[in-house]
Amino acid sequence: MDTDNGTAPALDLAPAARQIRELIGSVDEGQLDGPTPCPDYAVRELLGHLLGLTVAFRDAAYKKHGPTTGTPPTSSRPVLPADWRTALPPLLDELVEAWRSPAALEGMTRAGGVDLPGEVAGMVARNELVVHGWDLARATGQEFRADEASLRSSEAMLAPGDDDRTGPDAIFGPPVPVPADAPLVDRVIALSGRRPDWRPGG
Repeated sequence: MDTDNGTAPALDLAPAARQIRELIGSVDEGQLDGPTPCPDYAVRELLGHLLGLTVAFRDAAYKKHGPTTGTPPTSSRPVLPADWRTALPPLLDELVEAWRSPAALEGMTRAGGVDLPGEVAGMVARNELVVHGWDLARATGQEFRADEASLRSSEAMLAPGDDDRTGPDAIFGPPVPVPADAPLVDRVIALSGRRPDWRPGG
């Protein structure tokens, strides 16, 4: 997607954010207490987490230091506000707009209480939308349609490296084995420590 002046954005979160918007529009109130691929989260807590990370990474793009960027995501269980259906879509728009600026990728910033380069923070933000978008789709019985560029970014970020994927502070679980010829989305989700065939009650 291009910006108004015809140049490509520094980092385009629009496709991943658009997927979230489409998914939340079809979440039924009766599904809010249902399970998700995140063992500690019901659907309502997953949505609360999505709302919180959207604000956090929006502020990280602007290099704002404060509670929204300095609080670790595991400090408390997310609480879903009553107005989440109307609150989350404009926040997603603000997130997308924040990362369109080249300045968002420059220097250091903070997210989740961790200092990291702006470029890395942007990749993490996009990955959060992709993986938790898949979580939400699976938990609520909806189709997940991620764009290839976002999936490729997540694949590169989640590829096993020197980081510890088994310690108590690990963000993702150990990768789940999948066939080498599995669809790209399945490979990405497996790298995040989730079973690509997860279903509620399965």
